[in-house]
Amino acid sequence: MPPARTVSESSPLLAYLFAAWPETKKKQVRTWLKLGSVAVNGRVITQFDHPLKPGDQVLIRAKGLAAPETKVAGGIRIRHEDADIIVIDKPPGLLSIASPSETERTVYSFLTDHVRLGNKRGRERVWVVHRLDRETSGLMVFAKSEQAKRALQDHWDAVEKKYLAVVEGRPPQDAGLLDSHLDESNPLKVYSAPEGPETRHALTRYRVTKKGKTTSLVELTLETGRRHQIRVQLADARCPIVGDKKYGAETNPIRRVALHASGLRFLHPTTRETMRFDSPLPGDLGRLV
Repeated sequence: MPPARTVSESSPLLAYLFAAWPETKKKQVRTWLKLGSVAVNGRVITQFDHPLKPGDQVLIRAKGLAAPETKVAGGIRIRHEDADIIVIDKPPGLLSIASPSETERTVYSFLTDHVRLGNKRGRERVWVVHRLDRETSGLMVFAKSEQAKRALQDHWDAVEKKYLAVVEGRPPQDAGLLDSHLDESNPLKVYSAPEGPETRHALTRYRVTKKGKTTSLVELTLETGRRHQIRVQLADARCPIVGDKKYGAETNPIRRVALHASGLRFLHPTTRETMRFDSPLPGDLGRLV
């Protein structure tokens, strides 16, 4: 597909496209618009007379690649898509992958439908790189090939993963390190335990960013990636995440665990370019502090 172009003077979109890509047949240019292949400043535009101003970036996107901030089924917001990866913002209440009780309304299912362009018989698919709990919202990355999946997972420990949590009370200090050993042998609940053959070391750095009367907003950076790591360690620190009744929370005003995956930084599996994504605190969590 043609590279992005920078607008130098005001113009309606269709007229600009004709002038910027004179080698392309006008019928093809109109097809770009009709199929949502034209993005202006990262947003898909289909309106032929959309006004452009100097400095606007116009990009013709490859078929099937969503523009940043495109919303797809399930309330999933696509933050980035290329030939190798899809980065999304997951809403709360949506499983990452299928479970015995839910096989259709999952991130994996919705993204598979997206890359197949709605063709149920298509062979395209996505690969799961990591997971978020059902009630956790925020950033996830999926691979679009097995090679990309392996490249991401082989270096997953080096990926910067940040979370925001609203907790009951507050941690013992305004910043620090949560250091424990977790027993993940129980499929329903993770426990802290003395170091042993059934445990894995877990490290989480934290910083309190806002204090309320009964709650605190905590930013957390994972040094390791154990199941329910943040939830267990905050509960052990006597400040469980709001809504996390499994790990001792006493309140649940928004009917979900107040945990949000807010930051991802990693090397692109193919280009090795540093990819960085941030997701702001959702409004339902912000109102708790």
